[in-house]
Amino acid sequence: MITKHVSHQNSILNKFIAEIRDKKIQKDSLRFRTNIERMGEIISYEMSKTLDFKEKNIETPLGTKNMNVLNDQVVLASILRAGLPLHMGVLRIFDDAENAFISAYRQHIEGSDEFNIHVDYIATPSVDNKILVLVDPMLATGQSLISVYQKLLEFGTPKQVHVISIIGSEQGIHHIDKHLPEDAYLWIADFDKELNHKGYIVPGLGDAGDLAYGKKL
Repeated sequence: MITKHVSHQNSILNKFIAEIRDKKIQKDSLRFRTNIERMGEIISYEMSKTLDFKEKNIETPLGTKNMNVLNDQVVLASILRAGLPLHMGVLRIFDDAENAFISAYRQHIEGSDEFNIHVDYIATPSVDNKILVLVDPMLATGQSLISVYQKLLEFGTPKQVHVISIIGSEQGIHHIDKHLPEDAYLWIADFDKELNHKGYIVPGLGDAGDLAYGKKL
């Protein structure tokens, strides 16, 4: 797997990362969602540089011009519900992408902090010979993302796999590296070294789904 740490070079992306981490600023759920969407746009632009393009003759009101346009069909796949703001940011860049949505959650083992990943809903087009983009803002253990990826393989073999994430743990990155193809890409805004005993990223930012859409029961 090829890892691209997008905030390694300073840019406006760093401001957005700081704001979604800041425990005071992140209380504004609209701003939190907007910052996630902005980061999706920035990371998608960087990702687009690796895709295939073809020459196309474009007619303007005054003539014609040969232009290079995207030659790949993209499928964006997001895990509900935390992935939605990031998905929308990516979709603004790849605005003719097909879309897949998956419900996956941690099913905790009673009396333990250990858990299994349960996938109970999936709506997806074929991913066969397409660019599969897995959109997941928080790459903690990496188990959810790999469970979703393996489920999507039932719908075809992708031409290439990309992961777009905001914050990941070193453990999560190592886990997906073992399960994704060697030519897969991970595009990540930032990463932290630690996971706590419940499998949450430290210092991280908290629960991305709750911050974007409110606390759940």
